[in-house]
Amino acid sequence: MMKVLLLKDAKEDDCGQDPYIRELGLYGLEATLIPVLSFEFLSLPSFSEKLCHPEGYGGLIFTSPRAVEAVDLCLEKDNKAEVWKHSLREKWNAKSVYVVGNATASLVNKIGLDTEGANCGNAEKLAEYICSRESPALPLLFPCGTVKGEILPKMLKDRGIPMESITVYQKIPHPGIQVNLNSYYSKQGVPASITFFSPSGLTYSLKHIQELSGDNIDQIKFAAIGPSTARALTAQGLPVSCLAESPTPSALAKGLRLALQAPRC
Repeated sequence: MMKVLLLKDAKEDDCGQDPYIRELGLYGLEATLIPVLSFEFLSLPSFSEKLCHPEGYGGLIFTSPRAVEAVDLCLEKDNKAEVWKHSLREKWNAKSVYVVGNATASLVNKIGLDTEGANCGNAEKLAEYICSRESPALPLLFPCGTVKGEILPKMLKDRGIPMESITVYQKIPHPGIQVNLNSYYSKQGVPASITFFSPSGLTYSLKHIQELSGDNIDQIKFAAIGPSTARALTAQGLPVSCLAESPTPSALAKGLRLALQAPRC
């Protein structure tokens, strides 16, 4: 089987296996996951206060699983889980809750909120979707990371849709990047492909990958899970051999299969 490297942390599904590993395996690709990001949560008291006042907002926007985790952390503090269950959840559900991607949508569903826009696939398409809806009089609350794309806020601003962002997490390098990459290369050699899942993940891992790959780096097919990551690859002078049509295991598997011309099992 052709070996591919995915720079993300493992997430088990109901079958007890990461869906990316399973899906790529169906296409004759042996995937290994190496996490490159860790997260620190910020401003949770302020975010918690905002969550307690849905009457001040027209809805919510979630573009990452981490932002939903921030909600979970807020609910764990000060016994807010009961208040959420009995009143706040219903009040937020009376408004629009916009999300990017099925993974984020699934987490939002778990905290009891209905979602829309999950199939948009990336922030730019979600912004188009929001702009196509009726413009709310109140601002949309957007919990985000310190490094957020500017496309969604700009598109909403240009269309006169009010939005209030709050930074609730920051990305930091995973402490095991170098050790894990060294171990992978020493055992598996240079992978046929490497998939990056965020511009930050690229920033934190590229130097190590370049050093370990040496002259063989030209043999690697680089893949991106979304357009912002693809732009970051291009900015580093690396060719993008595969851009997944959506941030899903099946879309990445199909894209890598074409890029690598791997026969299906």
